[in-house]
Amino acid sequence: MYSKDERTVITLDAGGSNFDFSAIRGNKIVVEKINKPAYAHGHPLQRCIDSIIEGFEEVTERLQSQGLSATAISFAFPGPADYLNGIIGPGFIPAFPEFREGVALGRLLEKRFNVPVFINNDADLFVYGEALAGALPRVNQRLKDMGSCKQYRNLIGFTWGTGFGFGFTVNGQMHLGDNSCTEIFCLPHKKRSDMMVEDGVSARAIKRVYGEFAGDKNHHLEPADIYAIAEGTRPGAGDAARQAFAEMGEIAGHAIATAVSLIDGIVVIGGGLRHAAKYIKPALFQEMNRTLSTLSGDRVRRLQSHAYDLDDDLQFAEFAKGETKNIQVKGYNDCVTCNARKSIGVTISTLDASVSVSLGAYAFALHEIDSAISNPVL
Repeated sequence: MYSKDERTVITLDAGGSNFDFSAIRGNKIVVEKINKPAYAHGHPLQRCIDSIIEGFEEVTERLQSQGLSATAISFAFPGPADYLNGIIGPGFIPAFPEFREGVALGRLLEKRFNVPVFINNDADLFVYGEALAGALPRVNQRLKDMGSCKQYRNLIGFTWGTGFGFGFTVNGQMHLGDNSCTEIFCLPHKKRSDMMVEDGVSARAIKRVYGEFAGDKNHHLEPADIYAIAEGTRPGAGDAARQAFAEMGEIAGHAIATAVSLIDGIVVIGGGLRHAAKYIKPALFQEMNRTLSTLSGDRVRRLQSHAYDLDDDLQFAEFAKGETKNIQVKGYNDCVTCNARKSIGVTISTLDASVSVSLGAYAFALHEIDSAISNPVL
């Protein structure tokens, strides 16, 4: 979708430390990433807003040098927010506390740049980009290549990084929610029901749990350092490093299984912590595929669909194979064929999360513009 579209959209991936600006045309980046400081903590609100404006101005100048102009601005920004009306806040936003009173950022940018402005949650845009041009078409194409008639229409996305993000698409449509509030970070932590799950699935969780297992709570290591320790390429407590990632897998698996129980579709995972997936996945799949007990003592599957690791060739082959079964139509010499094996898959994104977010932001803007043309408000 939109791979041959000649319109250009300016994008932004807003992190708590940095702003990454770019521009996309025909699903391709036409302005390489421009990085600006976010000025999110310890700075006046206006300094942060100025940094956003400066970034968009710089992208606009680079487009003009190529003879291009922007059709829209579309980007990701943390909530809580009223995304439909382009308002960030009101409410406490951990990454951007100065926005807590509410900022009409969309309208401000529309007046400044004279183009439509669309703002959404980063995880929502991540999964939208992956559904249109990333994980979902990649998995479906691979199924076709292996002779499977099964095709998946829904995608559930999770981001592992500074926080724990969540979004989903159904039949190629990004879910927005009536309150712009589709979140997973505040689900209960599996081992601490009074604690939110993000404290078990995030960069800070890896650092905290490593410190607990290593007996060094005052370490100054980052997740990349802890991964290097797990790999044995840096001195440190290797077992503690691997345990930290494994515990994150268990906690993430519990939350992901909850989401998958309600939304049936392929799962894609992105974000910086995905690079440690080999230490996270075993516990994650063990949690997703475990059983629960009934009061009568029977065992039932945690998920009614078996979860496969789609990045493992043998598991993908099993996933694609399915289990064909013919069901006889009672009283007639006829039968109906079905796949008796309920299956979902989990895959790690092959794209940088900011690229997926930008692709999602691009597609969302064009979809909204086209919808407005097709269905004008009278």
